[in-house]
Amino acid sequence: MKKILIILTVLISCLGFSQIDTLNYIKQFETNKAQYIGKPFSVLLADMKQIQPKTVWPLRHGRYKTFILGNSFKFVEMDFSFNNVVTLSITWQDTIPIEQFNYYGKKNNYFFTQDEKLFYGNKIIKNIKVYR
Repeated sequence: MKKILIILTVLISCLGFSQIDTLNYIKQFETNKAQYIGKPFSVLLADMKQIQPKTVWPLRHGRYKTFILGNSFKFVEMDFSFNNVVTLSITWQDTIPIEQFNYYGKKNNYFFTQDEKLFYGNKIIKNIKVYR
């Protein structure tokens, strides 16, 4: 019984550390955001060699209903996207019409697929924030 408790404790600890490692890894892109601001999102994605976003969500401002200002990219499976997870928040230089975001959201169920890589890849980064 003690062995099972020890194994469970180690597994839970490892899960916690992997999330912290994700935070530290993604946080470096915010720290070095001067390298990415004014450049296409594809440049940032190319530098993300250890982990890629798994889901994408809109950043909307309450008074703007026809377009989005940016996107939140999360690095966990869909079931965990609504918890306290590492999020890369990108504000775009130009807004994106909500219809375009909705098209990909509905088509791919908010997963970050090759379609989204191509769609967001040419969008120019205005700002980067990382939070949990």
